[in-house]
Amino acid sequence: MSEALPVSSALDEETARAEVYGLLAQLWYAPPGADLLARLQVAVTEAPAAGAFLEEPWRTFVGVARETTAAQAAAEYDALFGGVGKPECYLFGSHYLAGFLNERPLARLRDDLGALGLTRDEMTMPETEDHVAYLCEVMRYLIAGDDPPPAGDSPAQRSGTADGEAAVANLARQRDFFAAHLQPWVGEMCHAVAAHPSARLYAALAGFSQAFFQVEQQGFDLLA
Repeated sequence: MSEALPVSSALDEETARAEVYGLLAQLWYAPPGADLLARLQVAVTEAPAAGAFLEEPWRTFVGVARETTAAQAAAEYDALFGGVGKPECYLFGSHYLAGFLNERPLARLRDDLGALGLTRDEMTMPETEDHVAYLCEVMRYLIAGDDPPPAGDSPAQRSGTADGEAAVANLARQRDFFAAHLQPWVGEMCHAVAAHPSARLYAALAGFSQAFFQVEQQGFDLLA
């Protein structure tokens, strides 16, 4: 992860987009460990161009990260998304789209993932594919055009089919996947997390995530 991840002028736009998706995948899938949290705490918060849309939500998130320990982050993550039974906040698309887990939206998602040549790595990710972290990792893959990181670093893996290669770096395919599997529900998820009284670090992350997804949607709208 670059210390200046969302705002670094050293990264081209597509690389920056991919890295933001990768960071979101990490943070929504598990609380940041000491190493990742330390890098977040020294991240640059000023955008190269004044008034950049993501600058303020990123600064807010980094500011909260600087006041958070790894133990506090882990406790907050568990309070919001863990525990036995119903979590305080859901991170799965089917919950927001259908009202229940493992519903028809998940089946449609699996069909689209199959067409991209992607499958869930069950050894490292027991959660279903409609988890927001998995979807962010798929978007990172579609933008970056490289294989997912080794097992343990990523919730997604290539299935070995060739069809996924043609989709990489195709903006129309990125737009279609985002519109079908993230845009309809991720705003509601971010709002739910941001509004929860136990959320602090993840409220700030939800604010940054929401802003980033809005930028993505606006960019994809220009392709229409």
